[in-house]
Amino acid sequence: MAEIAAELVAVERSLWSGQAKLVTAQTTEGEIGVYPGHQPMLGQLVEDCVVTITPAEGEKLVAAVNGGFLSVSKKKITILADDAVWSTEVNAAEAEAGSKDADEEVARRNQGLLKAQQRASNPI
Repeated sequence: MAEIAAELVAVERSLWSGQAKLVTAQTTEGEIGVYPGHQPMLGQLVEDCVVTITPAEGEKLVAAVNGGFLSVSKKKITILADDAVWSTEVNAAEAEAGSKDADEEVARRNQGLLKAQQRASNPI
């Protein structure tokens, strides 16, 4: 099977570089699979998407990516991510706890906004 150079780079670190048989990602236009020989393109990644890389050798790599771009040229596939971590680096318990904290903070802010809106619509 044909191969193409590929790399996954986040703002803070380079996660992977090598030869790939397939790269998939979720873009604002939908999910895309890129094989060697794909037409050149540029796509914007959605927030909280999954990128998979099927290397020429070895097992499939899965990353959680938060925003960025997918660039495809005749010679290379590049994923430029705002933030990215390998699926093996994600601690589900910590992620769930962080999600609950974020939900609680959003609820507190919404309560404050609701109270401010009520005060604004019922001036003294």
